[in-house]
Amino acid sequence: MTLRTPRPLRLGALIAVSALALTACAGTPAPAPASAQADAFSSSDVWVKAADEGMSAGFGTLANTGDTDLTVVSATDDATSSMQLHETMQNESGQMVMREIEGGFVIPAGGSLELAPGGNHLMFMDVTTPLRAGDETTITLTFADDSTARIVAPIKEFSGANETYEGDMGDMDMGQ
Repeated sequence: MTLRTPRPLRLGALIAVSALALTACAGTPAPAPASAQADAFSSSDVWVKAADEGMSAGFGTLANTGDTDLTVVSATDDATSSMQLHETMQNESGQMVMREIEGGFVIPAGGSLELAPGGNHLMFMDVTTPLRAGDETTITLTFADDSTARIVAPIKEFSGANETYEGDMGDMDMGQ
């Protein structure tokens, strides 16, 4: 004697088994992706020194609204062939000099980093497109996690920022 299972019952059992199999394959849900460092970044009062050629610099306040430190590892701008993140340091002879910072700018959790003439700044190493007062330029910052943030900065006349640079930069012109 052959027992036959009614067709609706077989279909229901097949659906239930399939659902259980899919649930077992799924396992635990994947963790939500960590937010990008750029998501916790903001800036204010950013501006760039006007220059037709040579070097220039960008200044302003970089802020971190997150609960972990942010690290800016590089910067780019279409107006220059190369940018560096610079710090002010005292050299062996006691002179204050500017040089590329090792490891990038760290913006503390819940804090800010001031970029200012005579202090930390974004260095436009070789201006290839004139930076004219009254115009704007767009700086792209890259963070340690490869996320990026864009800053639109006004260009201003400024007679300062003619600092001494350490190493091979000592003979470069600051775009006077």
